Amino acid sequence: MEDAAQRPARSLRRQQFEAVHKWSSTAAAVVALAISLYNFAALQRQPEIDMALPHLFRLEKLGNDVRFYVQPTVSARVKSENVEVIRDARLRLALTGGSSADAPVFYWRESVTWYFNPDTGTVDNHWGSDPAPFIVSQDQAQQPSFAFRAGHWMYRAGRYEGSLELLRSGNRAPLTKKFCLVISDAAVHELENPQPPEQTIRFFRNDLPKFASYGSSADCYRRDTD
Repeated sequence: MEDAAQRPARSLRRQQFEAVHKWSSTAAAVVALAISLYNFAALQRQPEIDMALPHLFRLEKLGNDVRFYVQPTVSARVKSENVEVIRDARLRLALTGGSSADAPVFYWRESVTWYFNPDTGTVDNHWGSDPAPFIVSQDQAQQPSFAFRAGHWMYRAGRYEGSLELLRSGNRAPLTKKFCLVISDAAVHELENPQPPEQTIRFFRNDLPKFASYGSSADCYRRDTD
């Protein structure tokens, strides 16, 4: 039998256990609430989006106009229930050492879809969609294939500094990616005199191993056959 001297000690231990249990339960509830509030806030915040440029640009000359085709990947980097609306896209291209008056004025003419043409053995394009806002969310990355056009202008040989800019809704800062483009004399000649005549598009890449020896310009886009 438990004597009278043991009862106070047992009662004290029970009180201590109950106090620790209550404290642990309260602490666990507070932590769970904090995690829930954090997750809720994270889901409600604006998505952080990123843009990655492709390894391939397509350049073309048709009549008095030039065209520049680029298909970036636009994705959300963090979990969010909100969406980002891209309302416009702009392309800028400036010849190093040239004047601002010589810079082309590109506009987003349309988005295109690319397909293989078995008759010519080329990759051609047709209209895909109008230049309209599009949505980016965590579950909906986008790869718009922009077709930009500039009138009464022609690519010249040299190094260009360029940028692709996506304008976002809500007056947030634009999303911009810069790049450099090197156009050779041979590339200009091919653009002006395509052979065969129906193959007017020329490919420019930035990832070919043979370009690694170009030093500071190794990451520039160049005609794939240079």
